[in-house]
Formats: sequence, structure tokens, C-alpha cells
Amino acid sequence: MKNRTYNILFHTHTVSGIVISVVLYIIFFAGSFSFFRDEIVNWERNQSVEITDDIQIDFDATLDTLKTRYNLYGRDIEIRKHYIEQRIGVSISASKDTLAPKDAKKREFFYLDTKDYSQNSYQDSYSLGEFLYRLHFLAQVPYPIGYYLSGFIAFFFLFAIITGVLVHWKKITSNFFLFRPLEKLKTLWTDAHTSLGMLGLPFQFIYAVTGAFFMIKLLLVAPNIAILYEGNQTKFYDDLEYSHPHFDLEKDTIQKAFNLNGYTEKTKTLWNDFNVTEMHIFNYGNTNMHVLVNGHLNYKNKFTGVGEAIYKVNSNVLVSKKDPIESSTYLDGVKNTLFRLHFADYGGYALKLISFILGLISCFVIISGVMIWLVARDKKNIPEKKRRFNLRVVRVYLAICLSMYPITALSFIAVKIFHPVNQSFIYSFYFIGWLLLSIFFIIKKDLNFINKYTLLSGSLFGFLIPVVNGITTKNWIWKSFSNQQFQIFFVDTFWLVLSLLTLWISFKLKKKNY
Repeated sequence: MKNRTYNILFHTHTVSGIVISVVLYIIFFAGSFSFFRDEIVNWERNQSVEITDDIQIDFDATLDTLKTRYNLYGRDIEIRKHYIEQRIGVSISASKDTLAPKDAKKREFFYLDTKDYSQNSYQDSYSLGEFLYRLHFLAQVPYPIGYYLSGFIAFFFLFAIITGVLVHWKKITSNFFLFRPLEKLKTLWTDAHTSLGMLGLPFQFIYAVTGAFFMIKLLLVAPNIAILYEGNQTKFYDDLEYSHPHFDLEKDTIQKAFNLNGYTEKTKTLWNDFNVTEMHIFNYGNTNMHVLVNGHLNYKNKFTGVGEAIYKVNSNVLVSKKDPIESSTYLDGVKNTLFRLHFADYGGYALKLISFILGLISCFVIISGVMIWLVARDKKNIPEKKRRFNLRVVRVYLAICLSMYPITALSFIAVKIFHPVNQSFIYSFYFIGWLLLSIFFIIKKDLNFINKYTLLSGSLFGFLIPVVNGITTKNWIWKSFSNQQFQIFFVDTFWLVLSLLTLWISFKLKKKNY
């Protein structure tokens, strides 16, 4: 590689990395905890459910309950399991019946408890697990700014990865095994950045690609809709199989009894190890009522085995089906592979833990890159005023990023003490607490202090999490283990292990002169 080309790639890698570093750190830190979103939600609510994507509910009893609360005739009803938790999402469309009362002419969405059929709005059902999950793609920033910002950050991160590989290509093997902690500060940070960057390279590449796809795909497909589909979005989404079929409402009401549970059982007999994740009811109570049962095969059997069956209720016949084995298309493979790779939900807890560790390694790679930038500019030939400015920038950067650890741990304590909490409480507590911690560490004006005490305070709060959980719920860690409440036991144990590790690191940190 020519020196000019090398210098262009090197400076491009440095600039792109520095520009996106703060937001990228937030995305990876929150994203690492997002792998355990469902476990955090169940821990917060002191609930334990079967770890399966299959909906665990009596559909007939559910519809009987909903009929006492809503006028369902002529409406489409979607019952969907979004996550592995005790609540499922229910969407009810406006009635297609022109004579329907006014209250049936509006859409409804809520979460329904599968045990006691209680309803919760999205805001009241909001949890810390949901907050961290949505923070990792900046959903708290007004839509669509946050989505697009996270998407472009992922895109530029992909650019930084490619330029970083090209810069280190010749020494990629030797540098991976090279670590010199006793050398000068710049050498230490460079070795850590290169070695850990190469270790997490496949992980980071996957998340850069899939993250960019999910968040900015609307901008990418907009020209196709405008040109190839002449602005017809409905046709476009139909071709991509993102929309459900439509069935017109007929004049008469259905007279025969029907069994919704029977349709799920019929579907499961079509394909072995099939998980039902969604039931969509079209034209409820009408002679043209249809039931769509959607789901997928177990991931251990087929990585992208999505299937569905549609039944006409009046004649009780299967009118169409999509075989998850034989009818799987290239489109299905692309869409579902991207989702599975991004969510890492196909390999059990082992894959989630590995992904969490690689996510934190990515956070360290980001920090080490910033520290390389600082140390490289802390030279005698650089004016003192500029050196002080660079140091202030990095202090602010580290204070904001590293404060995420103690405020996240403290938030776990808060949602237990003040349970039940809503979206407003979580937003206020997390963001205000994060701001106050960041200001405190910025005021200290000491990088060593920031590094040490963000880890130390986060560790102490982390140790308190299972204690507070035990006090507030009486469900101590040994009880959750003996009662086989694995999600609750996992979160308590997870924080104990993580806190021990970060506490050990905080004591091992040696004071450096910056």
C-alpha cells in the first residue's frame, strides 16, 4: 500500500471513529444489555415464564374476555407474542361494519397478561428492559431522527471497520498477539485497541451491517418505491411480505361455533416443532371470518423456518399455507437471517453471553481508540492550549460514556424499590441520573478518577441489585433457583458476576499521567 493511500485510510478511520464514538458507545453498551431484555423484564415484574417463542395462552378464553370489553364484530384482531414474557400484544382494528357503534370505529392496542387477562397500555407496561433495548437504537430521540441517526452511525461504523482492517492488514496477525502493557501509554492503548478490535471484528461487522439495514432501510427503499412501484407503498410491502392478506366483510354473521385453539393445534400437526407466535383473526364474527396462524420452526431445526396457515372459519377448511421447510424463499432467508443475527436469539444463553461480552469488548475498543487519539496529540510540539482542549474533550467523552454503568445498575435498584413504574419514571430517573453523574465526573477533571470510580460505583450498585430484589419481593436468589425461576435467578447472578469482575478491574487500574 502506498504511503499516501495508507495516510488517507488512517486519517479517515480516525476521524470517522472519533465523530461517532460517543453515540456508538451508547449503542453498544445498551445493546449488550438488550440481549437480556426479556430476562430483565421478567425479573423486574418478579415473573417467570417458559422459555419458548410459542404463545402460551387459551385463545378462546382470551377472545371471550375481550368480547366483554369491546365490540369485536367485523374487526381484525392480532394476538402476537413479541417477547418471552407473560404479556402479549393485542391489536384490534377499526370495525369494517358501517353500522358499528362509534367506539368500534377506533383502533386499539394494549398488552394482555396471559395469566389473569389484565390489560396494560404501552406506557404502563414500559420496563427497564424495554428502555435499554430501545436506547440501543436511540428510540428515545423523537422519531424518525433517532432511528436515522443510529442507522447512519452504524453505517459509518462499518466504514471505520473496513478502513481499520485495511490500515492494519499487513500486521494483522502479528499485532493480534502483541500486547505490551509495560511500554509507553500510546503503545498500551494501541495494542489493546488492535487486539480486541480484531477479536470482535466479525461481531462488530455483523452489527454494523444489520444495524444500518434496520434503521435506514426506509431511506434505501424510498427510490425503489418511487420508481419501480410508482409510489405504491402497499404493493411494495405486499411483495416483501410485510403485510397481511385482506378479506372483505360480508353481509351475514357466522352462525356456527368455532374453536380458535383448534386452529393452532391443526397448524402444529402440519409441521413438527412449530412455534405459534401470532394469530390474526379477520372479520371477527362474520361469515367471511378467517384465521391466520403464523410462527416458525425451532431454530435448532431450521434457522429461518417461517410458516403460516390460513383457515376459513365458516367452512373450517385450510385455504392456504406457507410451508416453513419447502416454501422458504430467498426473501425469507434474507429477512430472517438479518433478524436472527442481530438479536442473537437462536443459540440460547451461551450465545447471548458471548454476544454480551463481545459488546463490552466493542465498548472498550471505542474507548481505547479515543485514548490513542488523545495520547498521540499530547506532544511537546503541540501548543499547550490545544493539548488542554483535547484533554477536556476526552474527559467529557469518558464521563458521559462510563457513567452509563453506574446509572444502569442504579436503575435496576430504582425499578424494584418504586415498583410498579411507568415510562415517565424510567425516562426521568435514568436520564437525569446519567446527566448528574456525567457532570460530577466532568467537574473532577481527572481521567483516572473517572475510570476508577465509574467502575467502583457501578460494582457497588450491582452488588445491591440482588439484595434489593430479595428485600422487596422476598424472592432471594436461592429461592428463585430452588423454584426454577430461571430468568429471575439469572439476572441476580449476572449482576453479582459482572460486579465482581468490574470491582476487580477497578482495583487493578494503575494511575496514568495524562
